[in-house]
Amino acid sequence: MRAHDQRGNVVYSKVKLFGHPLHPMLVAYPIAFYAATLAGFAIYAVTNAHFWLRLTVAANAAAVGMAAIAAVPGFIDWAFGIPRGTRAKVHGLRHLILNVGSLTLFVISLLLYLDEWTESSDASPTLGLILAGTGVLLNILGGFHGWMLIQDDHVGVRLTPEQERLESDGFR
Repeated sequence: MRAHDQRGNVVYSKVKLFGHPLHPMLVAYPIAFYAATLAGFAIYAVTNAHFWLRLTVAANAAAVGMAAIAAVPGFIDWAFGIPRGTRAKVHGLRHLILNVGSLTLFVISLLLYLDEWTESSDASPTLGLILAGTGVLLNILGGFHGWMLIQDDHVGVRLTPEQERLESDGFR
């Protein structure tokens, strides 16, 4: 059930840059900004310095924007590149659901704290910590399934003819 190109290479990714899948190139950015958002809320909780809340809001906005950008090629690859009825399709769906859940929590956090960008207030970091912490946890779980797509299902990986032969013989 593998899709192949004209040269016989396995094809799963539909959105590529110089022959390489684009989605894995982009995911590092929202991951880093998600972590920065969580760290920012934690530092703000300790220091109560408005600078840290503003920095956290900026990181949160960058996280949401980059996650939306990374999601587009990921969704296209999942919807149109991974064959139906494969375990890669299931791993991809889990990856998608967990990361959309994470993105949703960060969108909620951004909306709740966006007004704090311009106002100097005593906004509580508690809800931000809960949302960002849960969002990071969902992102880690989603990343686990994304790694399964690469490691176990070889999505976006070019196998050598020998690796293809061994895999078709049942060796992994």
